[in-house]
Amino acid sequence: MHLVDDSPRWDVETQVRPSPSDEELLGGSAECPEKFVSLYDRYASRLLAYFARRTYDAQTAADLTAETFAQAFAARRDFRGSIPGSAAAWLFTIARRQLNRFVRRQRVETHWRERLGIEPLAVSTDAFERAEELIDLEGVREQVAAAVHRLKGELREAVLLRVVEGRSYAEAARLTGATEALVRQRVSRGLKSLARDLAILREDHA
Repeated sequence: MHLVDDSPRWDVETQVRPSPSDEELLGGSAECPEKFVSLYDRYASRLLAYFARRTYDAQTAADLTAETFAQAFAARRDFRGSIPGSAAAWLFTIARRQLNRFVRRQRVETHWRERLGIEPLAVSTDAFERAEELIDLEGVREQVAAAVHRLKGELREAVLLRVVEGRSYAEAARLTGATEALVRQRVSRGLKSLARDLAILREDHA
């Protein structure tokens, strides 16, 4: 007589393993740097949004994001957290410090990117548009309208057309006789100035 084992079998090949936590990825990246890439994939868009909403400039947001991750990678062995959310808190602490330094000095540091040999980032037109979508122009429109009189000349005109009136860059370029690239530059400079006046560039929640 043959005994048949009718107990359910666990197919190891099809076993669905739970995704590692942020804390496991960050802590494990000390010995396995590839895990940091997975952490980057999880947080890159969040950090880009964080910086874009505070600097109003796609290239600056991208540079701050890159410098934050470069510093985090270099300091990854210092992370000791295990509580859920501690990895995000650690990463955003670095991000806030980078933002504060940018606000004080009006330039993005490159120390960690240079130390790790990371090339400067260039924001393409498509990437610029995606980053700009992260900026809540509607949320600051009333504040900008109230403070825009502090700007003069071409910066004021560009900000009025793009932000206050909500016109596209193509329309603003046609009305001002400038190129779209130049209008973008003027809007960026104008919004940075307004952000300082309105205390929009400040340390707050992520």
